[in-house]
Amino acid sequence: QLQASGGGLVQAGGSLRLSCAASGRSFGSYDMGWFRQAPGKERDFVATINWSGGSTLYADSVKGRFTISRDNAKNTVYLQMNSLKPEDTAVYYCAAGRVLGTSPMSYSYWGQGTLVTVSS
Repeated sequence: QLQASGGGLVQAGGSLRLSCAASGRSFGSYDMGWFRQAPGKERDFVATINWSGGSTLYADSVKGRFTISRDNAKNTVYLQMNSLKPEDTAVYYCAAGRVLGTSPMSYSYWGQGTLVTVSS
């Protein structure tokens, strides 16, 4: 089970840190991803990190602004979001899978989502 938190309302240029807490003993063996979905749009890839934290991938739209990290001892993955823009407004979902991929199809388990709203 995945529980995402940390969303909220922030002004453009501000920062937020999302957290995704996982239950279960096998968290450290899963690759973890963040996706986002704006109203009326498809779920888009944001960032992913492999099981050890040694490999990361980012969408071009967030590269240089967002940082994904994980703490396997705490069963938690994070998404640090800086220099937020109104177009970052979406529901953000964390996901767990066995393949480090950018497609939602790569992930088997999903959290419930947390809403991020960036005002201009």
